[in-house]
Amino acid sequence: MVLLRFNIVMTAATLCLNILPSTNGLSNTATIFDMHTAVAPSQTVEQSSFVQSGVEIEMPDFDALFDRIQEVSPLAKAAINELSPGEASRVFDKPDLLTWKKIEENKKNVVTQVAKIDNYQNLGCPILRFRASLEGPCVGNAFASFIMDIEERSKWDPSINQVYEAYPIRDLDAANIQMGFGKYGDCSCLGVGYCQTKNYLAVSGREQLTLCGIQNFENGGAIMWGTEMEDWHNHLLPPGKRTTRARSHLFSTALVPTGDNTFDIEYCLQIDIGGNLPTWITTPVLTETVKNLFRHAKHFFKNEDSKLEMFIKEHESKHEIGHGILMTP
Repeated sequence: MVLLRFNIVMTAATLCLNILPSTNGLSNTATIFDMHTAVAPSQTVEQSSFVQSGVEIEMPDFDALFDRIQEVSPLAKAAINELSPGEASRVFDKPDLLTWKKIEENKKNVVTQVAKIDNYQNLGCPILRFRASLEGPCVGNAFASFIMDIEERSKWDPSINQVYEAYPIRDLDAANIQMGFGKYGDCSCLGVGYCQTKNYLAVSGREQLTLCGIQNFENGGAIMWGTEMEDWHNHLLPPGKRTTRARSHLFSTALVPTGDNTFDIEYCLQIDIGGNLPTWITTPVLTETVKNLFRHAKHFFKNEDSKLEMFIKEHESKHEIGHGILMTP
């Protein structure tokens, strides 16, 4: 997973956002893009170390995307429905509508529950769900920074090699219109990011190209989401030797306040690692890596060494609390 902060580069003469509603709905390939109206670059891409511009970025069917997210994440549904802290605090106690197999469950652990559905949507890989209840203010951008910032990411993810913004989008008005004028909160960040991992344990290096964004809600909640770009978007990959492609069919992290200084997190990920590795090898590696992320978050939100306080002050001075953070898994 990759969290990116996008400071878009866009010129008035170049179309950088092309919204294309999908007519496919939910297919057996889990795509939310319309392959019949895929967009290729119409302008010359301006090359730089991290940021590129002059590219049309295809948008997905947002109704299909958020329906899928709400199906697997009750907490994301709570955020979208603007539940109060008292109502949100009871979400984890309600029975699941889907049949999840609990891998781990212990209220004393940082991650209180890990569950999965094998072969979800017949895609050959499980969807994993991680739940936690943390102390501290619900600052979605702070959690996002653990994945976006390479220095922070390296503290909990031993496989990370590089993470950067590839195609950030500044004009979010069109996306918010396509999303239904607040139907799914306020989209404060949107774009395409690139992530590359290195060899770690039984898994060799992988790369991903992901469309992702962050939604903010008036109840203080946030949803970070992502979905892999399709093969017809491969022209967006950076130049150089290709590695095995991992594909996040669905990524969602919901954070919702449950009190004055507490919040719940629900992290859902369905990723096809690629190659020929069986899921009984890759699932434990993914599970432990995500648990490392939550352990890192616990210490941060307790404001140890005043890191949370410094983060809030720094980003408030830049008017970035709730704005300007983008995540790609």
